[in-house]
Amino acid sequence: MPKDYNLDATPANKQRRPQHAREDEWIKALLTRAQIAHIATRWEEQPFINPTTYWYDSARNTIFFHSNIIGRVRANSEQHDKVCLEVSEFGKLLPSNLAVEFSLQYASAIVFGTIRPLSENEEKRYALYGLIQKYFPHMSPGKEYRPITDKELVRTSVYAIEIESWSGKENWEERADQGDEWPPLPAEFFA
Repeated sequence: MPKDYNLDATPANKQRRPQHAREDEWIKALLTRAQIAHIATRWEEQPFINPTTYWYDSARNTIFFHSNIIGRVRANSEQHDKVCLEVSEFGKLLPSNLAVEFSLQYASAIVFGTIRPLSENEEKRYALYGLIQKYFPHMSPGKEYRPITDKELVRTSVYAIEIESWSGKENWEERADQGDEWPPLPAEFFA
């Protein structure tokens, strides 16, 4: 460990490019539109990460998702209720003439919170219909698809993540930083 390493320092306060940090409204918009979330849970000291579809309910400031009735997410969340969730979007790759400046266009948010499996059927239905509405907004239960049955609710775990804090970052520059100490890249690298 380096001599000047400070264990009490908050990593978020040591960002290399603080201009990429984003505010709450931007984070809410990203959570609303992003398609896949990665949820980090743990079993004892072993972390696990699972990709999933999800729904951000801005009125409740809660994230909902579902998974198997038995499995890693369920077992881990019953042991440790603190979780982390990540969503991101990516654009084009950004070359540079300096090795440490290669980058890509990205938008990302990290959410910290407490997970709980839902137990009431009406709460599960609310979450699942919200999830379906996010991905298939042109479809309605009872019209294009059969409504959720009680038997189906018994076969799935539905979760709520109560959001405690979050952070967002975005770098959507057209070019990565370039250096003067090396020849510039030809134009075809930026096409």
